[in-house]
Amino acid sequence: MGFFTDTSVCIGCKACEVACKEWNAVPEDGQALTGMSYDNTGALGASTWRHVAFIEQSAPRPVPHPQGEAPTAEGGSPPAPDGRTELRWLMSSDVCEHCTHAACLDVCPTGSLFRTEFGTVVVQEDICNGCGYCVPACPYGVIEKRESDGRVFKCTLCYDRLGAGQEPACAKACPTDSIQFGPLDELRERAALRVDQLHEAGVADARLYGHDPEDGVGGDGAFFLLLDEPEVYGLPPDPVVTTRDLPAMWKHAGGAALSLLGGFALAFAACAGPWRKAGR
Repeated sequence: MGFFTDTSVCIGCKACEVACKEWNAVPEDGQALTGMSYDNTGALGASTWRHVAFIEQSAPRPVPHPQGEAPTAEGGSPPAPDGRTELRWLMSSDVCEHCTHAACLDVCPTGSLFRTEFGTVVVQEDICNGCGYCVPACPYGVIEKRESDGRVFKCTLCYDRLGAGQEPACAKACPTDSIQFGPLDELRERAALRVDQLHEAGVADARLYGHDPEDGVGGDGAFFLLLDEPEVYGLPPDPVVTTRDLPAMWKHAGGAALSLLGGFALAFAACAGPWRKAGR
């Protein structure tokens, strides 16, 4: 099970943020205004499990197009001949990606992080010892330690609601169905159709992100339809599970240790020879 977030219909209402906090009793994450955007949440964190990003861009200023003329990639009219631009908003509700190959699971020493029967990744708060190994292991920078508590927290994809046959609170609260919940195979099919619809409508930049099971993390349990490059949304362009090289590293370390022990053994044997002769 997972999320498909269609950013093309996100209106930035932040209902998902509020629903997430209310249902999961997530504490407030500060009331200060950033002064940089209408988005005052800032980023995902230990006390922000859903984050609606407001990305302001300059786009060609549209002019009314003739009857029947196709819209441009921005979804509006052709750019004005004077070359002037107008602002557009790219809005996206970000969340833990619930990676198929999750590095946070690999490095957790206590088993606090576990894979659920729904394929999602959850932190067990009563087992977490606050070591923080999972924080740098996450390729998306999602997991964070709550300083007032000492433990790490992130989206659980409303594990308790799933067990009761309910959809996650954020998807339930989304008024435009930007956040869709369901079996990943069905969501991927639906997402591919949506991209085709947008391309036919002239939105050439529409693309999927995190949907491919063959990518560096084995596909995400929460994937997105974006209207620009991933970097514009603060997402890594080619995420890779950070523990992928651990087996090779252990192999090389083991080989080095064996070589070192072999060197000690040879040195000991070389030194022991004269001592035995002297003893005779």
